[in-house]
Amino acid sequence: MHSHDGTDEDRYKKVETREGVGTVACAGETYANVRYGIARFQGMTRAGLPVPGVHRLDGHLEFENTEALRALVGAEVSLHLDDGSVMKLELLDSEGRVVAHGHGPGRCLCC
Repeated sequence: MHSHDGTDEDRYKKVETREGVGTVACAGETYANVRYGIARFQGMTRAGLPVPGVHRLDGHLEFENTEALRALVGAEVSLHLDDGSVMKLELLDSEGRVVAHGHGPGRCLCC
C-alpha cells in the first residue's frame, strides 16, 4: 500500500466522519467530556477498489484539562464515543492529533 512516489494519500478515501463528546481512558485514568473529530479512510487500489482491512483513522481530541492532554502525548488511548463504540488511537501531539492504522476491533470501525 505504501509507495515511494508520493501517492499514498491518493490511495485512501474518506468513508466516515464522527464528531461528538466522549471519554478517554489510558493507564487506569479516565478523562470525561473530551470533544473528538475522527475521520476513517479506506485503503484503495489504483483501480479505485477498496482494499479489505486497510484503514486509517485521523483526527483530534480536545481535553478540558490541557495538562492531561500533554501528559498523554505518545500514548495509546481508548476513546469511548458517545454511541458506545471504542477506538484505540495514538495521541501524537499536545494539539490533540490522533491516528490509528490497521484493522480489527477499535481500529477500523468496520468490525
